Amino acid sequence: MKEFFRLLKREFKLFTANATLRTVFFLAPVFYATLLGFVYRSGKVEHIPVIVIDKDNTPLSNQLTEMLDDNQSIEILKYLGEGPDIKEEVIRHEAAAVVILPSGFEAGILQKKYPEVNVYINTGNVLTANFATKALQLTLGTFSAGVSVKALQKAGMPAPKAFTQYEPFKANYITLFNTTSNYLIFMWPAMLAVVLQQVILLAMAVSFAAEFQGGTFIREYQNMRRRAFATMLIKVSPIWFFSIFIVGIYYLMHILFRVPLPEGIFNFIWLTALFVGSASFMGVLVSIIIPDALKATQILMVIASPAFIISGFTWPLSAMPVFVQLLANIIPLTPFLQAFKILLIQKGSVGLTYPYMQHLGILIAVYAILGWMALKIKFHFVFKKILPPAESTSEDADKA
Repeated sequence: MKEFFRLLKREFKLFTANATLRTVFFLAPVFYATLLGFVYRSGKVEHIPVIVIDKDNTPLSNQLTEMLDDNQSIEILKYLGEGPDIKEEVIRHEAAAVVILPSGFEAGILQKKYPEVNVYINTGNVLTANFATKALQLTLGTFSAGVSVKALQKAGMPAPKAFTQYEPFKANYITLFNTTSNYLIFMWPAMLAVVLQQVILLAMAVSFAAEFQGGTFIREYQNMRRRAFATMLIKVSPIWFFSIFIVGIYYLMHILFRVPLPEGIFNFIWLTALFVGSASFMGVLVSIIIPDALKATQILMVIASPAFIISGFTWPLSAMPVFVQLLANIIPLTPFLQAFKILLIQKGSVGLTYPYMQHLGILIAVYAILGWMALKIKFHFVFKKILPPAESTSEDADKA
């Protein structure tokens, strides 16, 4: 135990004395949390440019344009007549859509000729395209309903009956989870988890590899050569301890940016602990197998870089090929984000997160066991070369 605590104290000193590690582990999460918080602070995209080409320029077409302009999500750029080249104007103004009101629009409506309004959606940016499409569908649908009801009223039909003629049944759309479609609530907490995993893996990449590379492993850990798991605990302890500090900062950031906290805070603490544990043991395994610190870092970054994309948080895992699903399921971020979504966005019961917590528990066990086996083998080959034959013989005799 004396040797264990000596090495543990040494590990904390090494961690805090490394300027690069301090910068990455402490400043990077704070910097990214603040930066991304301000990026998504508005929560919703508003005043999206939409071009309206009004070839009719009549009271009815002007009324429709005004209704579109009243929608807070979009901002209308109006052209009369034929207008300029559509594609050029879309690129120049970064417009999400183009609405073309044909000549004879008002006359066609009054004569029940059903004129066609063409809407071109710029899907170069899917997010703004979706917001603009939703706003246009709402406004155009409202305008169309209003025109139809007025036509029936002019024909002598009472208003209540006119509404039932236009709308034979009513569909109620009720939004569940993140009812305001706030992008800050959806994206920001998930990105914080991505950053936390990245800094943990970066820190763990050099934990053993730097010792092997610098030649200090043999000198410092000779007395721990029979205690591989205790050696692993020494290496991960600073990460576990300082991760509490990082999660505490994230908690304060939630208050600063007014993002709701997850349901069941104690369950969330356990979930985060399992996430940190599995990510750190994953880093330990790679750091033991790859004796070069730079190569270990590169390998872990190659694994972690696509982690958010393949996690199933924004794109369903079921829509991915089987080999991608298998890769996603060995990365701790995948089950963590699935459980996190239940607690934060969907406000589900704690029991719904248990399969994902079990998944993280399995990852901890697998990576810890593989790391232990790899370190035992490493101890065997490293110390076999330096121990004198007499000492080896004596130890073998003691074993017997």
